[in-house]
Amino acid sequence: MIALTIKSLKNFMNRLLVSDTFDRFYVSEASITTFVTFSIDGLLHQDFFDADTAKELRSSGQQQVLWKDIKPFCFSVIKGKRTPLSFKIVLLFSRDETELLIARSGMDITPDDVFGLFLNCQYNGEALVLTTGTSLRIFTLDKSLDEALDHALREFLIRQDIDFTDN
Repeated sequence: MIALTIKSLKNFMNRLLVSDTFDRFYVSEASITTFVTFSIDGLLHQDFFDADTAKELRSSGQQQVLWKDIKPFCFSVIKGKRTPLSFKIVLLFSRDETELLIARSGMDITPDDVFGLFLNCQYNGEALVLTTGTSLRIFTLDKSLDEALDHALREFLIRQDIDFTDN
């Protein structure tokens, strides 16, 4: 697990809320505090959708909402003359990206052994800090997957021209 402080809040927020930089991530949870706290759990309620869409979601195994699908709602809460008091957005890596990271890590585990690979974006009113997290369904002392995730996040931020410092 690493913690990285974002140098340019404006650039990061543009990447998060306007561009498609984070659109392929799923949302585990989001909480935005302005004049009240808005909370999103990220879990899709398949019974909300029409039969065809629900069937498609079940067959794909998608259980969480994509960032691109709730980004407009979050943007509408955050935009305005005043910055939020705080926010926490927990993004979840896709199964395909999880499989890729497992392959890169060299660990002898399967994607089914991984509950999730997470990117936590936390703003406290002054600074924005990104932290990584892994959750496994098995016990291991091997930290190769953590290291692969940390490396992948740094590479992703560099490719997206998002400046950061290590904490």
